[in-house]
Amino acid sequence: MSHKNIEIKARCSDASFIRQYLLNHEADFKGTDEQTDTYFNVPNGRLKLRQGNIENSLIFYDRENVAGPKMSKVNLFPVPQNSDMLKQILINANGIKVTVKKKREIYFIENVKFHIDEVEGLGSFVEIEAIDKDGSIGLEKINKQCSYYLREFGIKDEHLLTHSYSDLLMKES
Repeated sequence: MSHKNIEIKARCSDASFIRQYLLNHEADFKGTDEQTDTYFNVPNGRLKLRQGNIENSLIFYDRENVAGPKMSKVNLFPVPQNSDMLKQILINANGIKVTVKKKREIYFIENVKFHIDEVEGLGSFVEIEAIDKDGSIGLEKINKQCSYYLREFGIKDEHLLTHSYSDLLMKES
């Protein structure tokens, strides 16, 4: 599956506020996922294998490293929950760039996906992803959706991240 989304990632000092907002607005809570994202060395973009108890996918995406809402071009391929053989093949072919482990709460309001993340070695974060799976919503609307929730959550510019968790972890090491 290939799609576009507009997303933000920000440091989160009050996950309970975000959680309560989502519940008050009847967000669909999908559950809490213990995820391991293994990033592989690739010449462009990012390639990762996500292994969790809810989400399991091979994901390639390309996104600018800028603060605030940014567009991602995403190719997502669902994989079985136990995808260790695929992981080994990717390690043999590309090598591991970095591994990100996180506890992620997953919510949806219509086409907008929300994550409340606790990332090992980095701390607490919130992500907002306005998703256009088939091109029927349009970039202008998903950009507005993302900006709307950015304001609703009271996220300040200084809390916005420009880089992925993988980049942040590589800087830490």
